[in-house]
Amino acid sequence: MLRTVYHNPGVTRAEIARRTGLTRVTISELVAKLTDDALLGETGIAEQARPGKKAFGLAVRDDTTDIVALDLSGSQRIRGGVYSLSGHQRYSAEREIGGATGADAVELIAGLVGDLIAACRHRLLGVGVGTPGTVDPSGRVLISRSFGWHDLDLPGQLSARTGTDVQVMNDANTAVLAEQMFAGGPATLLRVQIALGVGAGLLIDGQVMIGQSAAAGEIGHLVVQHNGAPCLCGKHGCLETWASTPALARRIQAEPARRDEILAEGGRRLGMALVPVLAMLDIDDVVLGGEGDLVTGPFAQAAEQLINERLRSEFRDAVTLRSSVLGADATLLGAVALVLRTSLGLC
Repeated sequence: MLRTVYHNPGVTRAEIARRTGLTRVTISELVAKLTDDALLGETGIAEQARPGKKAFGLAVRDDTTDIVALDLSGSQRIRGGVYSLSGHQRYSAEREIGGATGADAVELIAGLVGDLIAACRHRLLGVGVGTPGTVDPSGRVLISRSFGWHDLDLPGQLSARTGTDVQVMNDANTAVLAEQMFAGGPATLLRVQIALGVGAGLLIDGQVMIGQSAAAGEIGHLVVQHNGAPCLCGKHGCLETWASTPALARRIQAEPARRDEILAEGGRRLGMALVPVLAMLDIDDVVLGGEGDLVTGPFAQAAEQLINERLRSEFRDAVTLRSSVLGADATLLGAVALVLRTSLGLC
């Protein structure tokens, strides 16, 4: 019921009954409880399609609860903010990473979380964190090369230091949650992030796919060029050697006159990696995130063209590859969505 109200502000009790199948008695009891908890409020008299008893609209209150969100995916700094339930940012802060790794990085992050909690002016629903690396369903970071973490109980350590509940998820996975929650994305979509590396978040029927090894979406080290450039992982010709932001920037700096051609080739390499994924899962909606001047234009056009050349048939529609509207805040908003899911069951 709360999901229905969250996504349809102004909805009436009668409309909730039609949408959910719940009885009016049950709805009245739930509304009363959520109103007492200051999560729901009335929006005024709703427009009536026919004469009768006045109906009041309902909406989730945006003035009673805070969420703290962190994005650890930056190369130079970590970012955080205090958000309302609707994803409105009330306060923001950053910290320079300064090369911090291991326990030092945990302390740096915990300090930022503490500052953000202190900035909250309403009750705190929870803390959400989007981090680079392989993260299991419990939030344990199995490995993060960025911070030198191995098998780290990050949510447990942050909770112990801050005294509040902390949820942690891979940054690409939090970003795909944000696409559905705050950008009107469908329940099944793939979001690809072009940044220091190349990662993807996969949503199937509203559920984030983590994978048996918690490595679903780790497409950056798929080989897309036989005997290609060496990669940090030890292989050659990985997608990240072609389509990551640093790789594209290096190639363009070396041959600036070939900028569009280089971007198009990077897009084609991304398309090569995505074709089998999209074919197997029958996905036709792909969202692309990253630095706008690199991943839009020739890069995105070439990726979409190659994907459809290899996939489109009489049995399936064309795949649409579109740029994210969330910009640099996708992971932060995804961390908000993570807390909304785990604490209130919203999605």
